[in-house]
Amino acid sequence: MSTPEQPAGGSTPTGSTPTGSGYGFQPVAGARLPIPGNAEFLVFFLIWVFLIIVWAASDQVDAGLFATLTTILTFGYLLSRGIAKASRVLEQ
Repeated sequence: MSTPEQPAGGSTPTGSTPTGSGYGFQPVAGARLPIPGNAEFLVFFLIWVFLIIVWAASDQVDAGLFATLTTILTFGYLLSRGIAKASRVLEQ
């Protein structure tokens, strides 16, 4: 592929931009990926840390109850992620 020739100074004249791009990137044809991490995961992690602290400090919360609460929390997290992804299906 050939590239457009630059003026003698090595930069474009004032007030004009090179053809094809303003900031040096081209638009993407597909969907853009989100920034890694999300609010649901942060809430999941913080609640899970809280559950660990309660389990370690309390005699009323045993390993079985901790596992049950973790399962419920994980189910809620996966459900929230599924709803979030399903809302973007029709955008494409």
